[in-house]
Amino acid sequence: MNKIKLFAGLIASMFLLFMGCDDYLDRMPDDKVNEQEVFTRFDYVNQLVTDLYEGAKSANKPLIYFNHFGTAAVTDEASASSHEAAIPHQFHIGNYGPSQGMPDRSSVGQYWWDLYTKIRKANIILEGVEKYNTPDNPQMGREGDIVKRVGETYFLRGYLHFLLLRAYGEVPYVDHVINPDDDMSFTQLSAHEIVERICADADEAYARVAAFNGGQDFGRVDQGACLGLKAMARWIAATPMYNGGNFPNDTRLYKDEYGYDTRRWEAAKTAAKAVMEAKDNSGGLRYSLYTKHDKTDFGDLNNDNTSNSKVHRRLWNMFYDMDAIQNEWVWFVTRDKDTGWSGDVLPPSQGGHARQRPLQQQVDEYEYIAPDGYGYPVYTERAVSDGYDDGNPYESVQRDPRFYRDIRYHGSVYRGTTLNTAEGNDAVSGSYLDNASHTGYYLRKFYKDGWTRGDGSHIINGPAIWRLPEIMYIYCEAVNETTGPNEEIYNILNEIRARSFMAPIPPEARTDKELMNEYIQRERRVELFYENHRIWHARLYLEPDDPAEIALENAYVNADSWPYPKTQRWSHGMRPVEDENGKIEVNGKKYKMQRFEIQEGRVFETPRHYLFPIMTDELKRTPGLVQNPGW
Repeated sequence: MNKIKLFAGLIASMFLLFMGCDDYLDRMPDDKVNEQEVFTRFDYVNQLVTDLYEGAKSANKPLIYFNHFGTAAVTDEASASSHEAAIPHQFHIGNYGPSQGMPDRSSVGQYWWDLYTKIRKANIILEGVEKYNTPDNPQMGREGDIVKRVGETYFLRGYLHFLLLRAYGEVPYVDHVINPDDDMSFTQLSAHEIVERICADADEAYARVAAFNGGQDFGRVDQGACLGLKAMARWIAATPMYNGGNFPNDTRLYKDEYGYDTRRWEAAKTAAKAVMEAKDNSGGLRYSLYTKHDKTDFGDLNNDNTSNSKVHRRLWNMFYDMDAIQNEWVWFVTRDKDTGWSGDVLPPSQGGHARQRPLQQQVDEYEYIAPDGYGYPVYTERAVSDGYDDGNPYESVQRDPRFYRDIRYHGSVYRGTTLNTAEGNDAVSGSYLDNASHTGYYLRKFYKDGWTRGDGSHIINGPAIWRLPEIMYIYCEAVNETTGPNEEIYNILNEIRARSFMAPIPPEARTDKELMNEYIQRERRVELFYENHRIWHARLYLEPDDPAEIALENAYVNADSWPYPKTQRWSHGMRPVEDENGKIEVNGKKYKMQRFEIQEGRVFETPRHYLFPIMTDELKRTPGLVQNPGW
């Protein structure tokens, strides 16, 4: 660690020399005084790669992708408070664009200019190591480290381009350092060509890194992460945005390449299967689902049952136990948040200000367990006959156990205290400007059960960028798309559900492609809630233009018109209403729940909001670039 600190000043100075300005089109300065010194020393190059890791972390922080907020708050998963210039609200109302820029204070290294700056750093490392034949780590027992660092750099370059593809679509793939005499024109590539190049970088990395990194190297890129990058890239290529979907007013350069091709799902299936079958250094399976603690264990961090037997220890501990991190997390960066997470999550009565506020749209996606032993959505026709009561939606039937772990609701219990959203400091507020939730819900996921704001430092190691379940969903969807539903994917999905003590999918899904797809997508929505997934899924699947969703939107009358459309233009909550016949009792009063529409002025204009805009100054510097559709 002391060596790293000693090198930091030199390395930072070196990058300033190499980088010039922050824009990826800037030229390499002529002054290369330190280049040879740096690239003929392993310890200097090692620090360059470490810095690149840090840059990759800032480029995609799951909990705070928008610097102070997660992406959930700009989707139908959640709303948010007005803190930090009300960043989510700026997205809600469409207050960003190529001339005015992205919302104020939202940048944390995830936008075009920062991503290409990091890519340039990766290219400097790769070319410098090759040019000067950087020696290996001189420490005994560390032979081969320089090869691994090169592999890690290939991965990070591919990963940063993956982030560009996900947010911007057709972009240039920059795989070399830009020198003064180079051709300064840059051409955007088709999504499918970008995916091929990402996979090529992942293959270069795979050939150089270990199957698994333990000890001091844990968290560095391993072969499983390389396979995960390929699976995620292949999945993007197979989704409707680039594979047969109806993209409105399409002005993309390569729109003619985006017709449906089943081979893209075949490629996604193969790539996902490779992750699921990846091996560790001993030849055993690299990944497995976390299954510590049994169904009867509702202990919090102090081993006390303070959730009224609602939150299983396994379900909150899977984000903290090192066994889960090592065996289930395919790629991750650590420590997104610390003690400040308490303020972000807790209701006012416990010293918080509820930055993230789950929506009814998300709550409705958590299934219930029916008398026949299978799981069904609460908006299915049979729900009422099975006992579901929308006035008592949390207890009239047993909901998916992940619901009780993820969301705090009127009548829920945390540390032995019952949440009251009818009156007092935590009562449903009238606006995102208030400290209390204006949706009627508070976030619980990723908060170690039993924490209080006064407990001291809280380290949030995650969530992962990609967890094993996400890869399993890709495989199941790809099989369903290519050959139809079968027993294999039925069992895989039920394995994920069973890990969370959730009932299995009804057996008719094994022979019904459409029904199987509904369960796959709902599983994604629930399992990956608040993990920086929904914002991309809604766009890649073109949900705001899906005919079925548009039909729901056109039929909408009021808050009781549910299920709600997934067009990203609606917000709903749930408030308690005092009723002598109510089934929910809090502080001696009886309540029933009532849906309501939240007035947030949400817009989602298509095609504009499917992709981030390229800034006007970037377009001026490189006239060959073409703006994204709608901007």
